[in-house]
Amino acid sequence: MLTQESKAYLKSPEMLLMVMASAVPLSFATWSAMINNFTIEVAGFSGKEFGILQSIREVPGFLAFAVIFFLIFIREQSLAMVSLLVMGIGTALTGYLPTVVGLYCTTLLMSFGFHYYETLQNSLSLQWLEKDRTAIALGRMLAVGSFTSLIAFALIYGGLQFFTLSYHSILLAGGGASVLLALIAWVCFPKFHSKYEQHKRLILRKRYWLYYALVFFSGARRQIFIVFAGFMMVEKFGFSAANLTLLFLINCAINIWLAPLIGKMVFKWGDRQSLIFEYVGLMIIFTSYAFVTHAGLAAILYVLDHLFFALAIAIKTYFQKIADPQEIASTAGVAFTINHIAAVILPAALGLVWLTSPQLVFLTGTAFAACSLILAMLIPNHPEQGREVAMPLFFSSAKL
Repeated sequence: MLTQESKAYLKSPEMLLMVMASAVPLSFATWSAMINNFTIEVAGFSGKEFGILQSIREVPGFLAFAVIFFLIFIREQSLAMVSLLVMGIGTALTGYLPTVVGLYCTTLLMSFGFHYYETLQNSLSLQWLEKDRTAIALGRMLAVGSFTSLIAFALIYGGLQFFTLSYHSILLAGGGASVLLALIAWVCFPKFHSKYEQHKRLILRKRYWLYYALVFFSGARRQIFIVFAGFMMVEKFGFSAANLTLLFLINCAINIWLAPLIGKMVFKWGDRQSLIFEYVGLMIIFTSYAFVTHAGLAAILYVLDHLFFALAIAIKTYFQKIADPQEIASTAGVAFTINHIAAVILPAALGLVWLTSPQLVFLTGTAFAACSLILAMLIPNHPEQGREVAMPLFFSSAKL
């Protein structure tokens, strides 16, 4: 028998965040696993078209600030559900339009749902979770997402290897599963209220400048991984869709175990030390990408890359500590837009660079990680409102 405490938790905001976190990978993991091979084998994409597609995918992220205007008419929680539905529908339609224009359109639809949900999820997490639980809860959410991703990738791998399922049937199943989970979450959970009424206008604060800079470089750097690491596996090393899915499976299996530990580590180490560790690791990984010649080593780098990005939850916990609670929703939208400024430009631009120098693409990622490392060193050991930045000793006598 469930205790009253257990029953209450099953209907809590944290559990709703877990359910929504499990719905996202069913669509996005399916799309990610299929898109490299689907665009090359079915749609006949080169690096140029693929780069443009990835830039289009980031346009909704660049427009994430518009979330705040939708919140004038619809509650944050409800808009998050709608976003999940849109993402699932976009994924389901992808396989049925294997043309340049068709893929650009379905990618845009899927991406609007994905990016608006991510913006709202960031906002709701920081509003609903207590500060002393945020890092741990975010780690658990990553683990839940990895678990559903593991299921999705396992089914995809089995479908491709043993049942020769078509790309469009796999994409339809993944998108449909997300739609189903979103509807279940909408029906089964009550409407939750935040402690603080959120501002319904765009807000840019000078005191958040370090947070804005961190999310900008995070977005720029992540695009190189998302767009070109997987593309390298297919184009340079000849990975099949099943091989790539197997890599995703390994990532998810490790993350199920590791993500909660990363959450605890961020809580114990603090935001500053966690991010410094992440960026040093990513500098090594991106530099290695540029010169790797062995498929096995490239696969190891791909797995490590994916794991290091989990440490980015420290950016969220840093912001929660310095933010005015009433500005979380507005700032989440603005930050997501900042995160995608480079993301809109880089895939297409670096897609052209890729044609002549794939090494330069990954060394650009190394440079972005180095910039992030410098910024991370400016985070105080104990950030709070009024103590957002700790300047180096040669600028200030302030102690970290």
